[in-house]
Amino acid sequence: MNPPKCTDLDYIHFLIAAQRVFTCTEAARCQPEEPSAPAHDAFTRLLQRQPPDTEALWQEARAVVEPSRGLLILDDTTLDKPYAQRMELVTYHWSGKHQRVVKGIALMTLLWTEGQALIPCDFRIYDKPWEGKTKNEHFMEMLRVAKGRGFAPAYVLMDSWYASLENLKEIARLGWRFLTRLKGNRQVNPDREGLRPVSEVEIPPEGRVVHLRGFGLVRVFRTVSKDGDAEHWATNDLGMTEGRRGELERAGWGIEVYHRGLKGCCGVERAQVRKRASILGHLLLSLRAFLRLEVYRLRTGVSWYESKASIIREAIRSYLANPIHILHPTA
Repeated sequence: MNPPKCTDLDYIHFLIAAQRVFTCTEAARCQPEEPSAPAHDAFTRLLQRQPPDTEALWQEARAVVEPSRGLLILDDTTLDKPYAQRMELVTYHWSGKHQRVVKGIALMTLLWTEGQALIPCDFRIYDKPWEGKTKNEHFMEMLRVAKGRGFAPAYVLMDSWYASLENLKEIARLGWRFLTRLKGNRQVNPDREGLRPVSEVEIPPEGRVVHLRGFGLVRVFRTVSKDGDAEHWATNDLGMTEGRRGELERAGWGIEVYHRGLKGCCGVERAQVRKRASILGHLLLSLRAFLRLEVYRLRTGVSWYESKASIIREAIRSYLANPIHILHPTA
């Protein structure tokens, strides 16, 4: 059997260098001029033969993370696919960007950070019609995998969507602490006089220890934005201060920064492929491309966007040194 004409690194390097178009056809067009340069179907086959798990991502991420410290953050983002007609994995999801339900792919990521680094360690695609798994089931699966990989984070951070009793109990069973947002209607018992919504409980600035229905004791906090919107937070670290909660909230924002970088720099939502295997292959290689950009940023201080801009700048510099002979418009 003939060896493949392109490798994972060929596609990853293309994703890092590409600016707007992230297709297999464009990947083939950008290859160096060689007699055996891969055609677009070689890149299509590359995507299709990617492993169905995320082990390849972890093998690269494990050299960067420190499992015994830092934070694990889980959140999802919708990869917009408004014009997809026959693309597998595309269903309808709520989009925080558009503030409505849109057509796309729901990408869930488990991110490790110690405050500076943003390292994706695991990911899942929420596709309940195909797999039958809910987002919460994917969440618990990724936590168990992280435990098996030796993680012992200071905290697990997640949004209110993932603050189900099953998830909170699973984090506690793993011996970890969590900080999560709570919806205002979550039932708590603050004074042993009955349950009531957390939004109706008096909570001082330093937080308050209450009994969360079905779970046990947690410390809850309330934050109010400038426009008057209130958010409620809960942690099983009963000694947490408001200052520490604020630090963790700011650290948790890193996953939103990661989502923007993944979409803006690695073309994660721009692959023009239809089959499930090809889509998963593209997502896996996009996350591995982001990981390389992030490691380079940590080592050099050069942002993801500047790294990509420098590639184009060098290409323009090379062209200006040896311009293609194009006829003058008046010739």
